[in-house]
Amino acid sequence: MSIRTFDLPDLGEGLTEAEVVRWLVAVGDTVAIDQPVAEVETAKSIVEVPSPFAGTVDGLHGAEGAVLAVGTPLISVDDGEEAAPAAPDPVSGAAVTGSPEGERYREEERAGSGSGNVLIGYGTSEHRAAGRRRRPRNRPPAPVPATAPASPARGTRPPLVTSPLVRQLAREAGLAIASVTGSGPGGLVTRADVRAAIEAARAEPAPAATAAPAPAATGGTDPRTGLAESRRVPMSGFRRSVAESLSRSRREIPEATVWVDVDATELVRLRRSDPDGPGLLSYVARFVVAGLRAHPELNGLVDTDRGELVQYDGVNLGLAVQTDRGLVAPAVLGAHRMTTTELDREIRRLTAAAREGRATPAETTGGTFTLNNYGSLRVDGSAAIINHPQVAILGLGRIMDRPWIVDGELTARKITQLSFAFDHRVCDGGTAAGFMRVVADAMENPAKAVAQL
Repeated sequence: MSIRTFDLPDLGEGLTEAEVVRWLVAVGDTVAIDQPVAEVETAKSIVEVPSPFAGTVDGLHGAEGAVLAVGTPLISVDDGEEAAPAAPDPVSGAAVTGSPEGERYREEERAGSGSGNVLIGYGTSEHRAAGRRRRPRNRPPAPVPATAPASPARGTRPPLVTSPLVRQLAREAGLAIASVTGSGPGGLVTRADVRAAIEAARAEPAPAATAAPAPAATGGTDPRTGLAESRRVPMSGFRRSVAESLSRSRREIPEATVWVDVDATELVRLRRSDPDGPGLLSYVARFVVAGLRAHPELNGLVDTDRGELVQYDGVNLGLAVQTDRGLVAPAVLGAHRMTTTELDREIRRLTAAAREGRATPAETTGGTFTLNNYGSLRVDGSAAIINHPQVAILGLGRIMDRPWIVDGELTARKITQLSFAFDHRVCDGGTAAGFMRVVADAMENPAKAVAQL
């Protein structure tokens, strides 16, 4: 019997932890390579984690709702085989199969280079067909034949650099991996080697740990207000990430806000003339892309390390989406290449994916500018917080019938408010106002704007 333990991998988002939302297998279940075994929630999205091993589930390292750090055990699988004796590598002559650490490394590297799986490639593509259908939790699993991991092509030598998880362990500790002496087969650097090097680097004794104060019991009294606490709710990883991002935006970005009332009567009329055509937000998104083309400094970031203002050659248009988890801002990637109809289709797909927690890491982190339709929440205006490291965010309020002067006559019109927050380091008010007028003028005369785009 050989127990293989799969550690929670780096999910490709630069995050350090994830919460176990739901186990898709139980102890005693049979799993195949690349079969999803758990749903985990990061600060960005919900993803399925596939197993790189085939066999019988021996242990689940965390209850549903538990937060696990990247690099800590997630699941253990019994592959049903005796541990293989050491065998020399045909190139190096070093034993490569006898060491559990060496075997684990080979699994990680083989999986990372050979799979088409969306989760950073754990598992191999030739085994991916098995086990993809999710079984209900209240029904016993259908037997899945245990498939041994494919052997790497002979004549190729595993690199003496480390696996992705070992590299991350060293990076997070600020350790130069080149300074670590490998004890594994052929000089392979293992987790144990990195951990030993980290311990050795801590030459000075750690200060005595002080016990953390115990959290106040639910129902206690707040001495500041004199009121009883009804309950305390731990912040989720998502909420902590949002809090840090918003706090960083406020700390680092000297933002300014401008706003303008817009007569959207013609835009509403255009939308109603074609009920099956693009939605109002799609037209606004198209006008935003035009505004960013006219004022590209608003589609970039501030590189404080190099003292440079960066502008992007293209627009990944972020959209603020309210979900059960909280507010997220996935991006329509390559929005500058899309027609209004294409934008409409992609906006609908992306918002649905975001609400289900299925937006990809690229979509959740790749935005270059954000459009926030808070009018969908029946709100007229907002001084929005810029989505760091972006430099601007445009807000669209609800469209309402209001009294308006047209050609000297008082009449009812469809009025909305645009609010625009921008990083004052990248431009001054004139640029912000110019961008706002591009969008506002297009909304007020959409037929002319569409004809010119």
